[in-house]
Amino acid sequence: MMMPGGGGGGFDPSQLGQMMERFGISVEEVEDVERVTIEAANRDIVIEPADVSIMDAQGTRTFQITGNVTEHEKDAEPEGPAEEDIELVMEQTGVDEETAIGALEDADGEPAQAIMDLGGG
Repeated sequence: MMMPGGGGGGFDPSQLGQMMERFGISVEEVEDVERVTIEAANRDIVIEPADVSIMDAQGTRTFQITGNVTEHEKDAEPEGPAEEDIELVMEQTGVDEETAIGALEDADGEPAQAIMDLGGG
């Protein structure tokens, strides 16, 4: 018995394309993607090199990503105050980096409190 669209039981690409169009589904390849990174709370998932397709089905976009997957665990605790907070405290109070870091640690990482504690702002 002969199956429509060929012997494999599937559809040929032109039939599949017509069906997808009829149901309002389009697929677009994203060109020149080198890497995709998914940042989770406790790890990063990196797909590199990555092939990315976007399927739009009646306004809902679905991303398909294929490639070599590696996972990188993140440290549970961040290492000290954020760089931008340190710079802000230094700018507002005129103190050096070490003093700004100490004030931020004493203020539980809150730049406004650290600035007030140092008498700035």
